[in-house]
Amino acid sequence: MAAVTASTTGAPHLLVVPYPSQGHMRPLLHLASLLAARGLRLTVVATPATLHLLDPLLAAHPSSVRPLTFPSTVDHDTSGPTSVRADFHAHAAALRAPLGEWLRRRARSDDHDAGGRVVAVLSDFFCGWTQPLAAEAGVPRLVFAPSGVLATAATHSLFRRMPRPPESDAAGHGYAVSFPALPGAPSFPWRQISRMYRGCVEGPGGEHSEAMRDNFLWNLESAAFVCNTCHPLEGKCLDAQPLEDLAGKRVWAVGPVAPAPDSTGTDGSAGEVNVTSWLDAFPDSSVAYVSFGTMVVPPPPHAAALAAALERSGTPFVWAASSATLPDGFEDRVAAAGTGLVLRGWAPQLAVLRHRAVGCFVTHCGWNSVVEACAAAVPMLAWPMAADQFFNARLVVEEARVAVAASWGGFGAVPDADDLVRTLAEVLGDAGAGMRARAGEIAEGMLQAVGQGGSSRRELDGLVQELRELGAGR
Repeated sequence: MAAVTASTTGAPHLLVVPYPSQGHMRPLLHLASLLAARGLRLTVVATPATLHLLDPLLAAHPSSVRPLTFPSTVDHDTSGPTSVRADFHAHAAALRAPLGEWLRRRARSDDHDAGGRVVAVLSDFFCGWTQPLAAEAGVPRLVFAPSGVLATAATHSLFRRMPRPPESDAAGHGYAVSFPALPGAPSFPWRQISRMYRGCVEGPGGEHSEAMRDNFLWNLESAAFVCNTCHPLEGKCLDAQPLEDLAGKRVWAVGPVAPAPDSTGTDGSAGEVNVTSWLDAFPDSSVAYVSFGTMVVPPPPHAAALAAALERSGTPFVWAASSATLPDGFEDRVAAAGTGLVLRGWAPQLAVLRHRAVGCFVTHCGWNSVVEACAAAVPMLAWPMAADQFFNARLVVEEARVAVAASWGGFGAVPDADDLVRTLAEVLGDAGAGMRARAGEIAEGMLQAVGQGGSSRRELDGLVQELRELGAGR
């Protein structure tokens, strides 16, 4: 979604506030790059622990993007599975006062050397606390959602309505949460609702729970939502606007915001070359790629079930295992047989997904992974565990029909290895041909969406025009 860089003289100035985890920061920084390429001036908030993530953005747009660094009590990447509960309140508390003071000054100042007057705030949906700061400064705030619109609307619905199991079923074993205001009125068992929300209603309450709910209610007071999604993926929800669960606010669907890979789909690094060279030995669409992302570590029983299924089926695979505990001897056996490659540390996911030999993606259904798989036309084995993943999995399994469910049990249930063998065979075999065809159609649709005249390109241009009008009117 490239654009010719315009002059920033007199351009509107936008304050961008990411939430400090890589899964949230990277898509917002990709969007920031697209906005800067269209001539907007940006100030991007960072902490000492996250400043390095701004390096590519600052290098690409040195005259129109500047960092604004504040010290923080959160001095690490908050991508861990417990990070939202542990760090959410601390992050807001550390930045609220100094950022509010800065914003009030910049909302009144036309000083060009300081970037000019701030006309709007664009902040992550975990930064709802920026809404009252923007209101105090007299500027609108736009919410950036790094996830899809279905998950974004459902999450806000939870905190708006606060559903909970009846006292007779306090653990929620027979309870399901319905979302009557969403297209199709989907319903999800209580165990599939995010632990972040369940913790707020099942726990003792207190300051953290109140802050979490306030965060999402503040989002609903914002001017608009900007989502990293597109019509080929979520047309049903987007066409249903205005969505009651997002307070009827405008949703700008500008995704996928990540830059498209080059013609080779590789960056030439040694690790990437090693993986792609290994994949070269296999037939088209025959290899399973396994990754549960940076936040989710599958418990040892879950990992053992998948390892057993891969060995029993003889399915060749690349497993981005990070810190996962795999069965004793598993890595040595599959390496000796030449059927498996286990990666520890960084994995070149885009290059792997776009390799001709990869025929399916065993994924936790984090939104970034879903978007990357769809853009690469790779069918999925959906294995959601937490957060927004059950919403995303429902989308790709039941609506897009480019995935089959490996398990709906999350952390609480271990699937049978033989069932996983059958699921792998379904996706990689002839029965998966329909999914591959649909995945190809969605991939083509996504490519068109970000191209000239495409739906996401039009949405991004409309967003930029709205910001320019704000700048002209102040």
